[in-house]
Amino acid sequence: MSDSLRHECGIALVRLTKDHKWYQEKYGTALHGFNQLFLLMEKQHNRGQDGAGIGSVKIGAENGEAFLFRDREIGAQGLTQIFTRQIKAYSDMVREATIVPEFPETVKRYFDFGGELLLGHLRYGTSGNFDSVSCHPYARKSIWPTRNLLVAGNFNLTNTPALNASLTERGAHVIYSTDTQSILEEIGFWLDEEHDRLFKAFRDQGLEGTAVQKEISKHLDVGNVLRKAAKNWDGGYAIAGLVGNGDAFVVRDPNGIRPAWYVKTDDLIAVASERVALMTIVGVNQDDVKEVPPGSALIIKADGRHVIEPIHTPGKKLHCSFERIYFSRGNDPEIYAERKALGAALANDVLELIKEDHDRAVFSYIPNTAEIAWYGLMEELRRRRRVQVRNKLAEALRAGNLDEAAIDRLVLGGWPRGEKVAHKDVKLRTFISQEKNRMQMASHVYDISYGTVREGDTLVCVDDSIVRGTTLRQSILRILARPNPKRIVIASTAPQIRYPDCYGIDMSEMGKFIAFQAAVALCKERGMNDLLRDVYEDCLAQAKGPASAMKNHVKRIYDAFTAQEIAVKAAELVYPHKSTWKGELVIVFQKIESLHKACPQSLGDWYFTGNYPTPGGYGVLNQAYINYWEKREGRAY
Repeated sequence: MSDSLRHECGIALVRLTKDHKWYQEKYGTALHGFNQLFLLMEKQHNRGQDGAGIGSVKIGAENGEAFLFRDREIGAQGLTQIFTRQIKAYSDMVREATIVPEFPETVKRYFDFGGELLLGHLRYGTSGNFDSVSCHPYARKSIWPTRNLLVAGNFNLTNTPALNASLTERGAHVIYSTDTQSILEEIGFWLDEEHDRLFKAFRDQGLEGTAVQKEISKHLDVGNVLRKAAKNWDGGYAIAGLVGNGDAFVVRDPNGIRPAWYVKTDDLIAVASERVALMTIVGVNQDDVKEVPPGSALIIKADGRHVIEPIHTPGKKLHCSFERIYFSRGNDPEIYAERKALGAALANDVLELIKEDHDRAVFSYIPNTAEIAWYGLMEELRRRRRVQVRNKLAEALRAGNLDEAAIDRLVLGGWPRGEKVAHKDVKLRTFISQEKNRMQMASHVYDISYGTVREGDTLVCVDDSIVRGTTLRQSILRILARPNPKRIVIASTAPQIRYPDCYGIDMSEMGKFIAFQAAVALCKERGMNDLLRDVYEDCLAQAKGPASAMKNHVKRIYDAFTAQEIAVKAAELVYPHKSTWKGELVIVFQKIESLHKACPQSLGDWYFTGNYPTPGGYGVLNQAYINYWEKREGRAY
């Protein structure tokens, strides 16, 4: 993705199911759970650059000893800093003989993160402050183990104000306004209710002291807590939590918008946002990793039992398609195949542009995350060229015109040529992030491989998606234009991004989308300003009503033009200054039908089509357009 976006976070959970002696003997360390958590988080580092956090629960801790722990750190190196800090603490205790590694029970007792339950989070914040306090896991503490709660998730809710209002109506004094705090307090409220219900029941039976604690822990109905807490949540979420008694859970939204995978082996249960992380770190096959079903929760009891429980009525599966296009690691076997298919699906439009002029066409990609799609495009272009050559050879053979010159011309000419044309200077990008003149400096983030493109060539570059077009306009196209190609084709593996997202990707300001800018420009050029105003008035009229009754009025703006007209206008809007280049710029967008064919299990496409899976999505769209018209910046939810 050439535009910088904040997006999906990452979660990891590890539950050891054997005693620490087992791991000491099998793996040579009683820190196996801690190590697995770090590796699962490291393999998902692509999902969070703002900060990281870890939590732990020690099951069966002696009365008077701490049993719940947390450590958080802000910044791109937060994960490394946390684990470095904790390893130092562990090493200091070993040096002081507080911990004796040969006695695994000392690891659990004295090392904060030596417990059986470990939770990790990688943050890509879309709102709130960017400090360590904003990093997950969030904590709710009590002297009662079953009232303690750690929560970390990959989520965005659209109805946070309504959830906070509900808490206030129950008598709560709500200070924070984030969806994270709402989720924590909502689960915490019903956890308290469940605890109180069980406490009263067992007290009435005459139980006292630790016997009451044990029975509450044994009978705590985490599924019922989650069903009550999540009843009114509107959004996309994969939320993991640890309860102080040793219970754990991972709950997923009804449409499966946010990913969550788990695996069980003979000595652990592990959860992650990405399947391939579990495959690599736990050392299992693809078929061993299961998906937490949409609308359900994986619940792990303190005694090691685990179950999948329904929390919501499942809706239509609408996994976020951006997971497949861009966010997730490309070494997952299905994602790799899908990204190649996305690239191959661009072949028709690309060939229509270059026609028979293969000898003067160069195919590349930018940024590096588009490389897999580029392989797919090249494979499809070369497959078609082989078919074309075979047919022409057969035709020449039948006509008796097949000689060495004809063979050379047909076989050696016109072969699709791929090059690594653009390079990204990561160190320079780090430097300019703190530079006042960032806009000017950003134009040098990318550099070109000189000599790969000749003057007069057609340069085709595959991109994951084009959201705002800012980086194209300010940096990429200026770099690509240096060799003076006659035409630059930017081929996006994603369709036109027309609508805001409110389930994870930080793109809720409509006025910044290049597709929306193009549609508005076309309206103004063709004297259709009344349409823009009418849409605003219709959005305003329904703004005070329930989100469930809202209609997508913004769609009327896009319906006034063809996708091709919008693509042509978008190319005009991002065209670099003509004093430096006077060639032709073409933007090719993926078709919705091709996206669904390439990614048949990930049909979430609301940012392309405006078809939102929850009522809150239409509310966010409505507010986003009102904000645009009234020239107000900021998120629409």
